[in-house]
Amino acid sequence: MTSGGETPVRVGVFGLLGSGNLGNDGSLEAVLGYLRAEHPEAVVDALCGGPEAVTTRFGIPATRLHWNRAEYRTASRAGAIAAKGLGKLVDVFRTAAWVRGHDVVIVPGMGVLEATLPLRPWGFPYSLFLLCASGRLLRTRVALVSVGAAEIGNRPTRALVRWSARLAAYRSYRDAQSRDAMRSMGVDTARDEVYPDLAFALPAPRASVPSGPPGTVCVGVMDFHGGNDDRARAEEIYRRYLDGTIRFVRTLVEEGRPVRLLTGDQCDASVVAAILDAVDSPLVTAAEPASLADLMNEMAAADTVVAIRYHNLICALKTGTPVLALCYAAKSDALMDRMGLGAYCHPAREVDADRLLEQFRALEKRSAELRQTLTERNLAAARQLEHQFTSLTTALFPATDHAHTLRKAP
Repeated sequence: MTSGGETPVRVGVFGLLGSGNLGNDGSLEAVLGYLRAEHPEAVVDALCGGPEAVTTRFGIPATRLHWNRAEYRTASRAGAIAAKGLGKLVDVFRTAAWVRGHDVVIVPGMGVLEATLPLRPWGFPYSLFLLCASGRLLRTRVALVSVGAAEIGNRPTRALVRWSARLAAYRSYRDAQSRDAMRSMGVDTARDEVYPDLAFALPAPRASVPSGPPGTVCVGVMDFHGGNDDRARAEEIYRRYLDGTIRFVRTLVEEGRPVRLLTGDQCDASVVAAILDAVDSPLVTAAEPASLADLMNEMAAADTVVAIRYHNLICALKTGTPVLALCYAAKSDALMDRMGLGAYCHPAREVDADRLLEQFRALEKRSAELRQTLTERNLAAARQLEHQFTSLTTALFPATDHAHTLRKAP
């Protein structure tokens, strides 16, 4: 009970959380920090991909997102296909039952309205649609907070994403182009705001200022095969990305530079192994980060970062360490431009090691100047996120006599 004898507000968090993606979990960490600071009376639990991991790390109860535990495995046998079909039906009722138990559900950041990486419509887009439809039917406010979006060509995925956004009670985006993408797909975004990614709300270590000879370069890697529209040449894209990265790392090692390989998802381990196998040198080491905090600690100690995953870029930017981005989607270019490093982007689908090295050297020459720029841009991002959380409180936690009056139609 709250101090006034009221029933505490019941808040759910939703998404592919606890599934090995450090960026997704960082977004959850930021939202939990906001709730604990501004709404300590709230009772919080999750519907997510990795409930055990979420409960262990964040100390909140969690329920598995899908009834079918083999949801993300390819189904080829008749029994597995039938189980997937049954799971889709069961999840309608499971999702609705979970939503009914909450006053507010928050989807914390993540690229939930995009398909810039391979994505099937009946996977997460379907789950998000069930959430938002249940919220509207059961009068539970669903908030999409600082999410990423992009125009989607696949018709079923596009329809599910569009209706999910329309049915949500609150929407904000992590960049202007995400809002523009939803507008172009038929969503009324007139009242939607743009704020920085939620990871910018996390605490960050102070980056060390390089002194003496050139120091460590952090290279963030990714098991990258292109996006939904690249399935026909996925292997070609992966090979070009990997070969270019290996050539880049090998050149740094030949110059005597220590290289630290970093991942952002469990699936990236195979890329680390391939690079270590190709560049056999004690100067190349690999970290096993378990959180965005771990990533930021690694990057704060480096002279420079080269990274591909979106949240690896954020970690480098957040610590004030100059970073060169291998961009696989427009969101990365927009992020780099917003933080004053727009000139240091390289296409992930067409990695050219020679050009990458040229950009890297240009970045290092401006290191001191860019560190100052990042300090200023990070302060601005922090102020914007403070405004975001104030806006969220106004939208989701209005001052009423009883918390359950939140359960009115948006």
